[in-house]
Amino acid sequence: MKAMYYEMFGQAPVIANLPDPTPSHDGVVIEVGATGVCRSDWHGWMGHDPDIKLPHVPGHELAGRVVAAGKDVKRFRIGDRVTVPFVSGCGRCAECHSGNQQVCPNQFQPGFTHWGSFAQYVAIDFAETNLVALPDAIDDATAASLGCRFATSFRAVVDQGRLRPGEWIAVHGCGGVGISAIMIAAALGANPIAIDLSDRKLAFARACGAVAAVNASDTPSVVEAVRDITGGGAHVSIDALGHPATCFNSIQNLRRRGRHVQVGLMLGDQSAPAVPMAQVIAHELEIYGSHGMQAWRYDAILAMIQAGRIAPDKLIGRRIPLRDGIDSLTMMDKSDATGMSVITKFE
Repeated sequence: MKAMYYEMFGQAPVIANLPDPTPSHDGVVIEVGATGVCRSDWHGWMGHDPDIKLPHVPGHELAGRVVAAGKDVKRFRIGDRVTVPFVSGCGRCAECHSGNQQVCPNQFQPGFTHWGSFAQYVAIDFAETNLVALPDAIDDATAASLGCRFATSFRAVVDQGRLRPGEWIAVHGCGGVGISAIMIAAALGANPIAIDLSDRKLAFARACGAVAAVNASDTPSVVEAVRDITGGGAHVSIDALGHPATCFNSIQNLRRRGRHVQVGLMLGDQSAPAVPMAQVIAHELEIYGSHGMQAWRYDAILAMIQAGRIAPDKLIGRRIPLRDGIDSLTMMDKSDATGMSVITKFE
């Protein structure tokens, strides 16, 4: 199979011919129809994830069709169109049995714990627990866009943040995760505020449902700006970027008894940000993490897409061949592009 491949962190990947994967007894092999290029892949390529063992094939947002299945796979057959959460569970532990596969202690993540989807084929274990059947109305590129940023945002906004109609939500960072959160919040009847350094991304955020926008590069205090817009602070606030400044602002711009959800990864020398703990205590703030979403929860997203309430395909900026994915990956920290890049050609 053709795949994007690197042997050293930070070194430009190459397109290589590698052995095709084979399914485990409880797993499948998926022919990849589309795979998103995500900032998490960039973190992995930079060496920020200790689970990655070199050499490596990245990629964790994927959709495609099953082309091989292990002997113990009963619910999925060759030819089925599927996607998979980027955090997948073992299906056997207490967390999986409670329905919380996203925090399974034995979890695996394609593109991190094993070779991923920047390739013609990818192997996925524990298929019965982790595969999501796709309706014909949702194409591979749209389904791939759900795998990390959209599904993670859905859980952050709906399950962790418990956002309700009419509430204010501040979204710090208008990349793929942030724009997804804004679109979901607007669909729920809430009032999203977009915060970013880029006027172009803020304009895109407004087009996706943001009712207000704050450019952090020319605003003296993001916190005060949010408090002014909301009349006292956001009910829910999300750090969709993963930076000490956005994490701090997201907590500090909450109203009393507000909920902060940390979605953006905090890695390397940024893994221990300052937290305004005195405010957390005095205002009884709630702080949550959000790490992927369970396969069984995808039905809620798929139903909203088919009902026309959300349109994740609007977040796709470019559909590119595998070779162009190299620049998309390695330049991600410097890109000001709106919309995500999705690899849709693998020849």
